[in-house]
Amino acid sequence: MPGIIGRKIGMTSVFGPDGQNIACTVIEAGPCVVTQVKNEQTDGYRAVQLAFGEKKEKNTSKAALGHFKKASTTPKRNIVEFRDFSTEFEAIAELGKEVRVESIFVEGDFIDAIGTSKGRGFQGVVKRHGFSGVGGQTHGQHNRLRAPGSMGNASFASRVIKGKRLAGRMGNDRVKLTNLQVVKILPEQNLIVISGSVPGAKNSTVILQK
Repeated sequence: MPGIIGRKIGMTSVFGPDGQNIACTVIEAGPCVVTQVKNEQTDGYRAVQLAFGEKKEKNTSKAALGHFKKASTTPKRNIVEFRDFSTEFEAIAELGKEVRVESIFVEGDFIDAIGTSKGRGFQGVVKRHGFSGVGGQTHGQHNRLRAPGSMGNASFASRVIKGKRLAGRMGNDRVKLTNLQVVKILPEQNLIVISGSVPGAKNSTVILQK
């Protein structure tokens, strides 16, 4: 499936054709460079490797420098592989070719967005799982408002069963949102505006694919 790498700029809103105000995310998508083309004869599958974002040469390994040199490009920060390109995108699969957002998507397309959600740290069950807490402050419940409550039987099992929803680390996970519509494409600024929210903080890396 074809796709492109981008950077989340932030959110805005646009008015749809029926006058409805649509919340949208603005993403700087590309331009990306094709750094490797894989085929079934040598690699066992078809894929195109794209690179995005500048990186200092002193912070790049010699092996990576040689890899980018083959594509006649400068060191890049993000590398993503897109597998199984359809025949209509064969022209993109050329080593060293620059891939821009308007060559992949058009306005009205439904796409998927992949990003890393914001990290929330160690959170309790109320924020992490939506628990209600134990209850009111009557009958001695003065410090139990956000507690998880009972965790199981006492004599039998005598332990907390694995898989129970408890407090723990929240966020900082890979999240994929599907069927987000492309509202607008600004090729001069390499921007794409898609409906809805996209996981991740501002300036975080986002992968867009059909």
